[in-house]
Amino acid sequence: MRLLLVTSFAVFALLPLLPAADDKKPEKFRVYVGTYTRGTRSEGIYRTDLDLATGKLSPPVLAGKTVNPSFLAIHPTGKYLYSCGEIADFEGKKNVGAINAFAINDSGDLTFLNAQSSEGAAPCHIVLDKAGKYAFCANYGGGNVAVLPIGPDGKLDKASGFVQHKGSSVNKARQTAPHAHSINLDASNKFAFVADLGLDKVLIYKFDPVKGTLTPNDPAEVATAPGAGPRHFAFHPNGKYAYVINEMNMTINTLAYDPTTGKLEILQTVPTKDKVERGDSTAEVVVHPSGKFVYGSNRGDNRIAIFQCDENTGKLTPAGHQGKDVKTPRNFAIDPTGTYCLVANQDGHSVIVFRIDQKTGALEPTDHKVEIPAPVCLRMLPLP
Repeated sequence: MRLLLVTSFAVFALLPLLPAADDKKPEKFRVYVGTYTRGTRSEGIYRTDLDLATGKLSPPVLAGKTVNPSFLAIHPTGKYLYSCGEIADFEGKKNVGAINAFAINDSGDLTFLNAQSSEGAAPCHIVLDKAGKYAFCANYGGGNVAVLPIGPDGKLDKASGFVQHKGSSVNKARQTAPHAHSINLDASNKFAFVADLGLDKVLIYKFDPVKGTLTPNDPAEVATAPGAGPRHFAFHPNGKYAYVINEMNMTINTLAYDPTTGKLEILQTVPTKDKVERGDSTAEVVVHPSGKFVYGSNRGDNRIAIFQCDENTGKLTPAGHQGKDVKTPRNFAIDPTGTYCLVANQDGHSVIVFRIDQKTGALEPTDHKVEIPAPVCLRMLPLP
């Protein structure tokens, strides 16, 4: 078992495109919050609105009841939302979780559409392809990934693609088997990348958008340091670089990316804190929309690590930490305008807001927060 059950993306789940420069820009973003419901007061997926003028969040509302909707993804049209369901069995089948589909109503509330098997235990991460035709999930407990078609009505079909990882790594307590922790696609929709904590590898797959399948790429992987425990993955906006945050040794890898071949090459490894202590782990990595900053969440010391990014090389320079009111930070999200960073405090049972210094990347406390039980994942939708 991992230290804390599953999460996070780092890269943002696909968002509906922001209005063009000559259109009216959104004044608010609706924030959907995935949570853990078992053993907590949570009842499912919550929503709150972020005011871009003030950074204030509106009182949270239960948007849709469901069990353990840890990670979320929003359809490119803004009409549908999908969640991982971390449950022990699906429709009587043991050791598999669920992927749930919801329609987003005019009010922002969610109407359940249907659910399909995630094809593995403990689904912990979900993204959609650029066209919104497929959902991709990573199953931590199963050590595998699956691709589920999305119909015109937003409903999910049974998996069209499935890959089972094999192997282990050096940590006998946590790496005796594969643990797929996240899956992401590149901007071209041609390649998928799976960070596997149990293998100390990022696996690379070719994606067939017609068949909805994944096949091993050549090269098929990039290896992290033994015992690193790669968890989440995020691309730089220029598409030339990517970042992997390693849960177990608390580092971030900077990687060069070749969009023609899908190849990843590690350029740099930086720590998210000076010394790793018992109980420490990381969770999420996010790149600022400007590409100037990269952030990682530290559990244990309860801080967000801040890095300045050289856009010419992709390499990172440590620029401090922010820990005010942070408690077991899981996924966190930067609004698409790059103004605010919202942090999901799993054990703090809250979502807090920081304003981002556009010159330094520093996270400045706003003292705005809302209470939500066991928040895990944040996804945003612009409001008209």
